[in-house]
Amino acid sequence: MASATPTKADLFVTCIIDQLYPQVGVSVVRVLRRLGVDLAFPADQTCCGQPLYNSGYTKRARQLGQRVLKSFADSEYVVVPSGSCAAMMRVFYLDLFQDEPPMLEQARRMAPKVYEFSQFLNDVLGVEDVGSAYPGTATYHPSCHLLREMEVRDQPKRLLRAVKDLRLEDLPQEETCCGFGGTFSVKYPHISEGMLADKIANVTSTGADTLVSCDMSCLLHIEGGLSRQDSDIRVRHLAQVLDQQIPEHSTGA
Repeated sequence: MASATPTKADLFVTCIIDQLYPQVGVSVVRVLRRLGVDLAFPADQTCCGQPLYNSGYTKRARQLGQRVLKSFADSEYVVVPSGSCAAMMRVFYLDLFQDEPPMLEQARRMAPKVYEFSQFLNDVLGVEDVGSAYPGTATYHPSCHLLREMEVRDQPKRLLRAVKDLRLEDLPQEETCCGFGGTFSVKYPHISEGMLADKIANVTSTGADTLVSCDMSCLLHIEGGLSRQDSDIRVRHLAQVLDQQIPEHSTGA
């Protein structure tokens, strides 16, 4: 499945994946390298600055943003396994640096290179079937920034529909926020809890055994709610599903 001429890309791994879900980062790397991507990991990368930006600490957010722009200045593509971090780098840096012309120019140069993971697979590599198998039933939750800022709608579902042995069920009110919203869930916990309850009810109604999303922040929030209900529903990042390969000896139709 590797291409004749490898596409070069750099991975921005995100804070939540780096600190809490490193296995997701491993799956991202495996999938991309299996597809022939010449993938690198700039070791000096840090937070994209989104939590500070959303909380109004723009000076501190700029410091982190400047570091990101420097770390990925020479990248051909920047792959981000998170719609929210990708949106920060592609969309919101243009606002963050609007009063700093030199940095704004760097942000403008980097923006078109930034792709969320599923978007990169579909729109850059032109791939839908990555040769994966995941027995069971899944439903997909589209995160808010991925949907509204990155405008990624169909790409994750195309990839999931191509997974062998996986049945994909539609999620009722799928485009409704799960209630996490980063600092929103901290500032407005009761509203967040109500939104989460609605999301979990909709997930449960599908009968799926796995909830898939492209943002571990949403899955962290939803997984907490599911665990408090003693639910058996698993949460998986899209990369973890795609990382499950079809056994080479399999001859199934």
